[in-house]
Amino acid sequence: MPKRRPAPEISLSFLDVICCGFGAVILLLMITKTVEPQVLEESTVIAEGRVAELTEQLFELRGETTVLNRDLAAKREQISEFEEQIAILQGSLASSKSRYDSLQTTRNSNSIVAEQLAIARQELSDEEERLLGRDAEKKNQLIGGIPVDSEYIIFIIDTSGSMFSYAWQRMLGEMEATLNIYPNVKGIQVMNDMGNYLFSRYAGQWIPDTPARRQLILRNLANWNAFSNSSPVEGITQAVRSFYDRDKKISIYVFGDEFTGRSIEEVVLTVDRLNAEAGTGERRVRIHAVGFPVQFIRPPELQDTGIRFATLMRELTHRNGGTFVGLNDFRP
Repeated sequence: MPKRRPAPEISLSFLDVICCGFGAVILLLMITKTVEPQVLEESTVIAEGRVAELTEQLFELRGETTVLNRDLAAKREQISEFEEQIAILQGSLASSKSRYDSLQTTRNSNSIVAEQLAIARQELSDEEERLLGRDAEKKNQLIGGIPVDSEYIIFIIDTSGSMFSYAWQRMLGEMEATLNIYPNVKGIQVMNDMGNYLFSRYAGQWIPDTPARRQLILRNLANWNAFSNSSPVEGITQAVRSFYDRDKKISIYVFGDEFTGRSIEEVVLTVDRLNAEAGTGERRVRIHAVGFPVQFIRPPELQDTGIRFATLMRELTHRNGGTFVGLNDFRP
């Protein structure tokens, strides 16, 4: 009897299972290998982007560093310039101190010399007075026959149409010339023949004398065309009433071309009453006058106001210690 074949240990179903298992493993491996490059590629892109960003930041930092280095170099250069200027200023300061010390020494020496000169001058003055008498000083205080010993001066200016239209430039020249013979006074005042002030804020008070104020007076006076009745009486009486002071030496200068008032004698007596004599017999307010011959360009029968002005001013100046100057032309 033939032998029966032994039954196989592994059946076909088992092999199928094994094959399926290996197939599954292979499939998993294939899936895994397919996904890995995608992950690596994404990581590479992210890393490259980060590198680019950091590189850009690096370039920005390098640019900022360059700018800061340039600014630092400029600041250092400025510091060097400042240090150089400081050195120059320190040298100038030292030089100024040296000059100041020298000037102080010179000033002290000058003070000593000035004191010695003052003593010598006083001795000479005493000797001059002894030899020439007291009238010598009065003669030395005359310029062109006009006493210039006053400390305060008042200008009374005729602002009428005839003066402003014909003699104004000449008047400005005479005004400046008069100021020049008083290089330094304690106060100035300018009024018109009606008693109105050139500077209303200084009404009733003295204008301090400075070179700048003198120039301002001349500039403002150039266009001052205030109302006038062609008579200096109101201005003179207003000036004497407002500024008369026994302790001040005052001179009034009247600039005009005519007198239209009624009575010369009445004006003279009024001024005599206001400008009383001092204890020495002198008037405290001197009155000078300058006549502009504007009226004498008219026909003889119309020259009366000009003649009356000259008559009045001669009498007033004579009685009040002043001088009357009649010009021969009203043009500059």
